[in-house]
Amino acid sequence: MTKADARWVGLALGLLLADTATPSIAQDLGDVAAGHKLAETWCSSCHLVGAPHSAVVSNGAPTFTAIAADKSVTALSLRAFLQTPHARMPDLHLTREEVDNLASYILSLRAR
Repeated sequence: MTKADARWVGLALGLLLADTATPSIAQDLGDVAAGHKLAETWCSSCHLVGAPHSAVVSNGAPTFTAIAADKSVTALSLRAFLQTPHARMPDLHLTREEVDNLASYILSLRAR
């Protein structure tokens, strides 16, 4: 294999991995479908939980699509946020599995 061939193979693999990185991260974290159901049940009264939507709703809560689009949002930051009580957000007492599922769903909305 020539250097040029090796570069093309490397580029192709890089593009393939980049295209599949976000869904696999979300899937490794938790169950996307269970997270979507949880979001519809518990979060949709304040947040728009489906895709795509504008950045905020009338109550000022960000949409899940906007949260997912924020490059600083990671699986770890979502876990920490969802397990910490906030003044404007009810304390839902989510289990570890529910937190992972909800974070997985949110990350699945990130544009590829």
